[in-house]
Amino acid sequence: MIYFDVTKTGRAGHASGINRVSARLRDELGAAVVPVEWHAWRARWRTVGDHRPVTWRADDWLLTGELFNEAERPGFDEFLRRRPCRLAAIYYDAIPLRFPRITWPQSVARHPHYLTMLAEFDRVVAISRASEAELTEFWRWQGQTPRARVTSFTLGADFSRRPRETESASVRAVQATALLCVGILEPRKNQMLLFDVCEALWREGLKFELHLVGRVNPHFGRPVVARAKALRKEGRPVTHHEGADDSTVRRLYVTARTAVFPTLAEGCGLPVIESLWQGVPCVCSDLPVLRENSDGGGCVSVPVNDPAAWTVALRRVLTDDSAWRKLAAEAVSRPLPTWAESAQQLRAALAG
Repeated sequence: MIYFDVTKTGRAGHASGINRVSARLRDELGAAVVPVEWHAWRARWRTVGDHRPVTWRADDWLLTGELFNEAERPGFDEFLRRRPCRLAAIYYDAIPLRFPRITWPQSVARHPHYLTMLAEFDRVVAISRASEAELTEFWRWQGQTPRARVTSFTLGADFSRRPRETESASVRAVQATALLCVGILEPRKNQMLLFDVCEALWREGLKFELHLVGRVNPHFGRPVVARAKALRKEGRPVTHHEGADDSTVRRLYVTARTAVFPTLAEGCGLPVIESLWQGVPCVCSDLPVLRENSDGGGCVSVPVNDPAAWTVALRRVLTDDSAWRKLAAEAVSRPLPTWAESAQQLRAALAG
């Protein structure tokens, strides 16, 4: 039996990357998993809904895709020591340690212990090859000898649960001029760079809209929102869709010429492959983790935080129809992973 940890993700009211991973994997694994949650007061696992204590068998799996430490889950260290079943975790990234000044303080405080605890699991499945290497390097740096066997798997591009866009649907978007940026509004996603580049292109006389989709980071996102509002007040066509659901995002992709993703750091970078699933090319940062997907076609990789390079890249996709059509053709024809395939890879990692 696979018991699936939904302690936080089962109650989340926003569509973060972690919440999407949890929800889509639970959907695809279906009846093969039983949702469970950690009861902090009693320091034990219970089933969701009827709140029955879990009776573990040695060959059961506890699979968690959440972030945790002993302070948030009192008694969890003892659970790991007792090991009443096999333990598996999905690993995302070490961004809180790499960018502590622009990461939620709670996340920064949690992460060192969380990464140390992962070493005590039986399996850790990273969401990219770059994340897999990052985690093993952290353990090496700490001098740990991990019990965990680490592998990686691919996340699904089919976020909308709808069939992939066809070439004909993509080609119709050649008349579209909108840029679409999906991701939480915060410094790490680097919307400020995007604003600077778009301002330069608007001053050149280019006609296009900029749509931002994502919730606002309560600690660091206010300056991004303020800049978007200031641009709009100046007459620039900037729109922030804070509470957009998947159907709204899909409609925005239909009218977008290009997705833009100027992020500074990622564990995987789902917006890249999700835009390709919609038949929309993507201009994204030239990060190794993003290159795992962007090198397959339909994408333009641009040096991180380089305004001049980003200006050149966005000017071209907005004005050069021939170059855009080539990218669009690649976007609709290249292989893309699905969440069903992600679930299959996860099952294989647990079986191996």
